[in-house]
Amino acid sequence: MSAGQGGAALITGANSGIGKEVARQLADLDAFDAIYLACRNEAKAQAAQTDLERVTGKSIFTTVLMDTRDPGSVRTAVGLIDSPVRAVVMNAGGTGGSAPMAATKDGVTELFASNVLGHVVLLEQLIATGALTTAVLVGSEAARGVPKLGMKRPVFTDHSVAEFASVIDGSFFADAKFDARVGYGQVKYFGALSMSDLARRYPSLRLLTVSPGNTAGTDVFRDMPPIMRTLMNRVLMPFVLPRSDLAHPVGAGAQRLVDAVVGDRLDSAVFYASAANTLTGALVDQAGIVADFADPTIQSHASEAIHRFIA
Repeated sequence: MSAGQGGAALITGANSGIGKEVARQLADLDAFDAIYLACRNEAKAQAAQTDLERVTGKSIFTTVLMDTRDPGSVRTAVGLIDSPVRAVVMNAGGTGGSAPMAATKDGVTELFASNVLGHVVLLEQLIATGALTTAVLVGSEAARGVPKLGMKRPVFTDHSVAEFASVIDGSFFADAKFDARVGYGQVKYFGALSMSDLARRYPSLRLLTVSPGNTAGTDVFRDMPPIMRTLMNRVLMPFVLPRSDLAHPVGAGAQRLVDAVVGDRLDSAVFYASAANTLTGALVDQAGIVADFADPTIQSHASEAIHRFIA
């Protein structure tokens, strides 16, 4: 897809941070006739739309109420969209709120629901419309581990469907204390695998996962204790970590995603993120760091495990 092709773009989690910045950058490029801001909070969505119209001078934004934790909400929202969606940026997610391991009505953890389940449903619904050409899932280097930040690489015994399903429903941690950093890496790992699996089944589409890198100016730390949240948002992210190439501004993170949408340099079915031992800079194929990401069998097992929880 190239700028000026028209149609609509949809961005989940678009009321702040990376999602909102992606919307702004796409509008500045005149890449789409309409941009849907998919958010779960109506007031925040409306505020984002008003601000985006002000800063871009364009009235191409429309809010859509969508909670990616709830497949039903996703299906309802897609049914209300009246323009052909050519591209989607699946950005909503986070660390699962105050109870990341709590089970949703679909039998998955809050952590998995917000990051992956709803986005799988969304993408398959949009593919079914026949209008979609490009989909970008927001990934994370946590999916392959970040040793410098103490984030371990997700490790599995046999990569079976059953083992993957145990992560999705939370039973993986039944006999061990839940580690939020490991859990977050696991769901991002599954998201990247499922995107690649879907891309293999739809070779005419561009479906890929791209990490924005460690990006300042987002709400990713909103569920941390107040003191830690303040330290991350006001000291470490904007000032300390950038000196070691471990963080960059929100504009740089969003630019990675925008380039994936409107450019043709990145290949379908690939998970792109920062090079090993960094969280900024050039994007590289993560299969060069963790071979799992290019393994069709592992991709298929992840997708099958996810679909066990989709009605």
